[in-house]
Amino acid sequence: MKPIKPVYEEITQELNNVRPGIHVIAVTKQVGVERTNEAIEAGIRHLGENRPEGLLNKRQAISSEASWHFIGNLQTRKVKEVIDQIDYLHSLDRMSLAKEIQKRATHPLKCFVQVNVSKEESKSGVLAEEAVAFVKSLEAFDKIQVVGLMTMAPNTTDETVIRNVFKGLKSLQLEVAAEGMSHAPCTECSMGMSNDYKIAAEEGATFVRIGTALVGSESEAM
Repeated sequence: MKPIKPVYEEITQELNNVRPGIHVIAVTKQVGVERTNEAIEAGIRHLGENRPEGLLNKRQAISSEASWHFIGNLQTRKVKEVIDQIDYLHSLDRMSLAKEIQKRATHPLKCFVQVNVSKEESKSGVLAEEAVAFVKSLEAFDKIQVVGLMTMAPNTTDETVIRNVFKGLKSLQLEVAAEGMSHAPCTECSMGMSNDYKIAAEEGATFVRIGTALVGSESEAM
């Protein structure tokens, strides 16, 4: 696999050319502890995992300062295992999950509400037309701070379709932010992955989630 640092520098430059200040989350779900440490040594400060086991194993093995993001679907029964091990949750998408976070968290958690902008049945997330009401319904949960919204674009090569999904999320983020809710500043957009992060950046992403294009995949290297 390629060294991470030059790849990270190239991606960072690409993003800075669009707009400074976009955070890169290195999605390390397909690599081990050694490769994750290399990402940290390359200057990456945001790490993403989508399974509780992967997150907990790496948290235990890695002592370096980094922000940990849980980016996958979080089962309610797994909340107690991970909730105080993460800095951000990118997949708050239902009231039952919010209630379990409220019950288990020992401090306020930065959350992205996941929105299914594309309305694909295969994707999780609240529907766009329900997003504002869902965020409002979280007001009583003092362990949840809605820092932004998250979405995933469809798996397509049609750039117009991808761009419209990201435009839709950005529009919703601004709508929620304009409500001025103390529990939901909603200043962030988490969108864009290895194949579409540049489009996401152009449409207002503040966090992009990059896995194979940045850290590679150890299964591919075998």
